Amino acid sequence: MNVWRRGGRRLLPLLLLGAVVGAAAAEEYTFDSSAFEKKPYELGGYVQLKQEDSGLNRTGAFYKLGNLNKPQRDELGRTTATLELSGKLRQGIGTFDFRAQSYLQRDQLSHDHANTVFEAAYSVRAKPGVTVEAGKRVLRWGKGYAWNPIGFVERTKDANDPDLAREGYWMANSDLIINRDGALKTIAFTPVLLPVGGEVNSEFGAATHLNPGGKLYLLYRDTDIDFAWQGKGSRPARFGMDFSKNIASNFEIHGEWARIQQYTRPVTNATGIVTNQRANATSYLLGLRYLTEGNTTYIAEYYRNGTGYSDSENRQFYQLVDNAFTSGSSALLQKALSLSQGSYGRPNAGRDYLYFRAQQKDAFGILYFQPSVTAMMNWQDRSYQVTPELLYTGVNNLELRLRFFTLHGGAATDFGEKQNSRKLELYGRFYF
Repeated sequence: MNVWRRGGRRLLPLLLLGAVVGAAAAEEYTFDSSAFEKKPYELGGYVQLKQEDSGLNRTGAFYKLGNLNKPQRDELGRTTATLELSGKLRQGIGTFDFRAQSYLQRDQLSHDHANTVFEAAYSVRAKPGVTVEAGKRVLRWGKGYAWNPIGFVERTKDANDPDLAREGYWMANSDLIINRDGALKTIAFTPVLLPVGGEVNSEFGAATHLNPGGKLYLLYRDTDIDFAWQGKGSRPARFGMDFSKNIASNFEIHGEWARIQQYTRPVTNATGIVTNQRANATSYLLGLRYLTEGNTTYIAEYYRNGTGYSDSENRQFYQLVDNAFTSGSSALLQKALSLSQGSYGRPNAGRDYLYFRAQQKDAFGILYFQPSVTAMMNWQDRSYQVTPELLYTGVNNLELRLRFFTLHGGAATDFGEKQNSRKLELYGRFYF
C-alpha cells in the first residue's frame, strides 16, 4: 500500500488558502526578527528494528476469525524495519514541516510494507499569538494518558503505547492565543475544518462534508480547561471538555467528558441478528499522575466508553462466533467476521476500563535505565493485561526497549478472546 500521494491534489485549495492568508498577514503585521535567528531548515528522524514473538490464543474469537482459512499456528514471529523522517523549512513568517514513515514487515505467514505521510503542513505565524495552517496534521486534544474521549479530530490513541506516532488528517486550522493578567491568564481558540471527499480523509467518515470543529483553551488559576466541539457531518455531532490541575508540584489530576449525539451502534445476538441502536453516548475519563521523591511516576485512569459494549453484549458476540464455527454456516461466519472488523473489533471495545502504570527513573542507580509495569483491566468482566517493560537510553541517540505482554481472562471475556495470549517485543531505535 502506498499513500504518499493520498489527498495531495484535493487539498491544494486549503494550501493556497494558507498561502493567501500568509501573504495578507505579511502586509498587515510586523513579525519577530528572532524568527530569522533559527535555522532555515531541519531534518531528522530515526531507524528502528523491532522483533515480536507472540503466543497465539487459538481458542480466542479474534484468532479464529483473523486466521479463517489460514494455516493454524501456536506462535508467530514478526520482524519490522521502520524509517521515519521529519523536517522543517522556514522562510519568513511561513513554515513547512513534515513527518513520514516507511516500514517493511515480515512474519511466517506474510510480508507487508507501507509508505505513509503522517504530517505535512504549511503554517503562517501572522503575528505573535496568531497562526494559520493547512495540510496534514495531528491535533492532540484531551488530557488523558491512555485514552482521549474528546480527541474528535484525531485517530484513536493506542492505549498499549500512548506515545506511538499517529497519522494525521488533512485539514485547515488556526491558533488564536491571548495572554492576560488576572485569574484568567490565557485564552486560546483553535478552529478546524476537516474535509472528507474522495480519497481525502476517507477513514474519517461519510464523504462530501467539511466537518467544522474547534477547541477553546483556558488557563484559569493554574487549571487547564478545554472545551471541544465537532459539528455534524461525516460523523455525528459531539462536544466535550477536559481539565488538568496540579494539586501539588508532584501530584496532578485530570479528566475528560464527551457527548456524542445520536450515535449508531450495531448490536448482535448469538444468532447473528444485528440491531442498530441509535442514542446519545457519553464517555468520560478520570485520572491522576503522581511523582514520588524517589523518582517513581504513577499514572492511574478510569475510562467509561459510552460507545462501547457491555459484558453481556460482548458475550453475545462471542457466542455468535462459537455458533458460526460449530455449525459451519458460511452466513454466520461472514456476519461474525464483518462485526469483528467493525465496532466489536475496535481496541478497548468494552464499556469500563482501568489503567495503571508505574515507571522508575534511573533504577538501581543506573542512569537512563527506566523499568516500568503497565496494567489494563476490563472492569466488567475482570479480564486484564499486564506489561512489564525495560527502557534504556544511555547510549547517545539510541533507545532500547523490551516489553512482555501477558493477557489473562476466561472464555467470553475481553482479554481472554484476543488473538494473542502473550507477546515479547524488543526494538532498537537510532535517532539522527
